Amino acid sequence: QVQLAESGGGLVQAGGSLRLSCTGSGRTFSDYAMGWFRQAPGKEREFVCAISRGGASTYYADAVKGRFTISRDNAKNMVYLQMNSLKPEDTAVYYCSADRSAVVNRNAFLYDYWGQGTQVTVSS
Repeated sequence: QVQLAESGGGLVQAGGSLRLSCTGSGRTFSDYAMGWFRQAPGKEREFVCAISRGGASTYYADAVKGRFTISRDNAKNMVYLQMNSLKPEDTAVYYCSADRSAVVNRNAFLYDYWGQGTQVTVSS
């Protein structure tokens, strides 16, 4: 069992930046690939980015590539999402997730544990 808790969301103007953090507790954090997903009102949850267990490999959705950066610190049981050049369409609840599989997945259904989410609102 892994418990995840996101923080760092808020209201920001378009073009601004936010850094989301996710704290993991419970099982060995480095046993899990980690992902960030987001869900806007009336839309399905969508993949944002993910990082491998050791942090060597990262993957991004086309919509955020070049603007968002995922990183992790296994010693601190933390994963981060640095979001730059934010756009109004980035407005959503952002979720941190953990996946026990050895490969990094983009499919939300393959992730085993989820945080409660943190709201990000980008004003135009």
